[in-house]
Amino acid sequence: MKDRIDVKNIPTEVKVHRPATEGAPQYNIRSRIYVRAVSGLHQLLRRRMGIFFLGLFALLPWLKWGDRQAILLDIGNQEFFVFGMTFWPQDLPLLAIVSIIAAFVLFFVTAIYGRVWCGYMCPQTVWTFMFIWVEEKIEGSANKRKKLDSMPMSFDKAWKKTAKHTTWWIISLLTSLTFIGYFTPIDALFIDFFTLNATTAVVIWTLFFAAATYGNAGWMREIMCLHICPYARFQSSMFDKDTYTVTYDTARGEKRGPRPRKADPKELGLGDCIDCNLCVQVCPTGIDIRNGLQYECINCGACIDACDETMEKMNYPKGLISYTTEHSLEGKPTHTWRPKMLGYLGVTILMCAAFAWQLTARVPLEFSIERDRNVLYRTTSEGLIENTYTLQIVNKSQTDQTYTIEVKGLNDFTFSGDSTIFIKAGEVYKQPISVAVDPYDLKRPVTPISISVSNESGEDTATQDSRFFKGS
Repeated sequence: MKDRIDVKNIPTEVKVHRPATEGAPQYNIRSRIYVRAVSGLHQLLRRRMGIFFLGLFALLPWLKWGDRQAILLDIGNQEFFVFGMTFWPQDLPLLAIVSIIAAFVLFFVTAIYGRVWCGYMCPQTVWTFMFIWVEEKIEGSANKRKKLDSMPMSFDKAWKKTAKHTTWWIISLLTSLTFIGYFTPIDALFIDFFTLNATTAVVIWTLFFAAATYGNAGWMREIMCLHICPYARFQSSMFDKDTYTVTYDTARGEKRGPRPRKADPKELGLGDCIDCNLCVQVCPTGIDIRNGLQYECINCGACIDACDETMEKMNYPKGLISYTTEHSLEGKPTHTWRPKMLGYLGVTILMCAAFAWQLTARVPLEFSIERDRNVLYRTTSEGLIENTYTLQIVNKSQTDQTYTIEVKGLNDFTFSGDSTIFIKAGEVYKQPISVAVDPYDLKRPVTPISISVSNESGEDTATQDSRFFKGS
């Protein structure tokens, strides 16, 4: 058997890169991850998206629509102003529809590109990377930060730590005030807070959200993604072999190992991975993507940019780590439009249509009738039968309105109360009225009637049914 092929044993163990826990400070439940800075296409996209949505978050409360904020969610008065429209608690079905749309859009995107929401748009990620950027500018690169933390306290370390945490607190405070500015007039909020005229409730909530921002983005960071965020736990149920995720090409990269730049890896029996560990050093959650798909991966693409940079220096093709599918790695075609995707898209379109219909059919007028609970009817001095009602009218529009009240269902009656009322924009008005009828004109003990309210143009009209009691 001279032609027998020698069998070569290839080790299958994969080295797991985890943060060391020995010697970690007692206040920290894990060794700190010092994220190394990296540049590249995906990080440029992530930064620009983060800046755009961060700017949107900061500017929206300052926009004016008429004499009000464009977006003001006044929970105390149960009024929610959104770009010229006033919503009330009775409009919560619209919020439910919006939540369903957002959920299915997230499912749809996740089924295609994995956890790109986590890596590019999640507030936890955006603020964490912002805090890391501040850390880099003040304390230096990852190695310098690690060295600084291991040094005993000195003047240089003290001022750097003070500057970093002060900046973090300033960002956290501005974030908190901006967030609260969606629920209370933001211009008065900033003035009152910094002139020490804010109420105790405002101060408590501001400090609470500032502390939450400081703790989450400055200290907890990846702990939120790994142990608290529920999305990391159930997102795998939306993955399949056609989902694009950050993936290491094992067939091309193994066997990994260092080598001279000009050496031929095939002659050395090596793959394209030079085991530089840069993919681990730039990962904000501290994982090694070469170990395969892990729930800790937030698909931020940092390891892709770091690996592409290394491949370029080694004159190897890029894409050793890339957004790809399991089918693609197996040499099979990737199917984007599969039944699951069509289902997600169909539900999203259906809910968008339902939202558009609800919004266009929504009348900026709400009207309800409450009868006198103490007396169903009474007989006046003229011998007429009188019923009393209390009308509640809500002007949901952004303009003042004059409304006219009409009673239908009775042939001849006497109306007591204001039949024409003026209601300011966004106000609730209660109007008591009385209707009196000659008992000879009533054919039965209970007569169905309707009361309608309409504005001057007649575009907004609301009608409610009620009853007129005569008695036995």
